[in-house]
Amino acid sequence: MTRRVAGFLLALAAFMVFEWINLGYNLADGHPTSFYVVHGILIGVNLVLALLVGGLGWRAWRAARRADRI
Repeated sequence: MTRRVAGFLLALAAFMVFEWINLGYNLADGHPTSFYVVHGILIGVNLVLALLVGGLGWRAWRAARRADRI
């Protein structure tokens, strides 16, 4: 994987974390409980996916950097 793709994955993970945490703060009051449960699950799943994508991007970034040194 190239450094460009690894950088894209890192940027995507950062955006996902920012976007879903921002959504969590912006949920307005007055909805039924099921609305908050579903959105809480969506936020949790997407944050886990962001961590996985970020971890993959980080590992690829480091591997590409090591390959450049050789």
